[in-house]
Amino acid sequence: MQNQITDTLLMIRPENFRANQQTMVNNYYQKKDGNTLPIAIHKKALEEFDALVKELTSVGIQVIVANDSKDTDTPDAIFPNNWISFHKNKTVAVYPMFAENRRLERRDEILNIIENKGFLIEDIFDYTEAEKENIFLEGTGSIILDRENNKAYCGLSARSNEELFIEFCEDFEYTPILFTANQNINGARKAIYHTNIMMSIGETFAIICTDAIDDKKERKNIIKQLKEDKKQIIIISEAQVNQFAGNVLQVKNNKNQTFLVMSSSAYKSLDKNQIDQLKKHTNIIHSNLSTIEKNGGGSARCMMAEIFLPKN
Repeated sequence: MQNQITDTLLMIRPENFRANQQTMVNNYYQKKDGNTLPIAIHKKALEEFDALVKELTSVGIQVIVANDSKDTDTPDAIFPNNWISFHKNKTVAVYPMFAENRRLERRDEILNIIENKGFLIEDIFDYTEAEKENIFLEGTGSIILDRENNKAYCGLSARSNEELFIEFCEDFEYTPILFTANQNINGARKAIYHTNIMMSIGETFAIICTDAIDDKKERKNIIKQLKEDKKQIIIISEAQVNQFAGNVLQVKNNKNQTFLVMSSSAYKSLDKNQIDQLKKHTNIIHSNLSTIEKNGGGSARCMMAEIFLPKN
């Protein structure tokens, strides 16, 4: 059986962080910050990144920090989970990205860094050819994996293609569970760009915004699947999704203690009952990521690529 959570994370320290114009077309969580100089935004993002890494390592979670390239236009490099995922069978998946400048984030150097830490890589599933057909699947942003039960959840959007998702599930032997998650944008319902904004699966619980799933059959099926797998379902609201309460990740440390990692804005949006429910399952870590959230439109979960590869 696969472990659902890991004790090792890859994080990319940004060199070119800013609000990415190429992703704003369908990432409605990004907000233009016209009152702050780009250099100040980048400095603050670095501070937030370093503080989160310090928070994680202080409780015994292993973080492999790689630096972004200074020579590429990669404003979203801080979110590596969208272009790469690492799996227990010595396998890596590399994904096709919607924004052209995000494709520059893919670097062989990152794989070398992981291997130099003693992790074994034998096979790479490279889905990036799909970009030529404008087909995208952005890693564990698009896909929520229940590794223990071999199920994969995907909210379809411009960045999450149904056929490619099913191909991934065939390659990695997951049962695909498809749905559409929407949000209110100027009075209209529009697709949430990444599934991991509104859903997270831990060892014994699942966080989900059921209100985002407009189709009753899809909503009912997802709840059924999670209950079958004995996950306590913790429901969050669309307002809490807007504070990144769904963009969270459970990890563990070197003593097998578990932690749910989230931003401070996510934590503050939760009510006492939700926090009490979560604390029955895991500890909670939260860190201020307000600059990263505002400009990048992503939060804590997006910043962490989980490593499940075996070691030498």
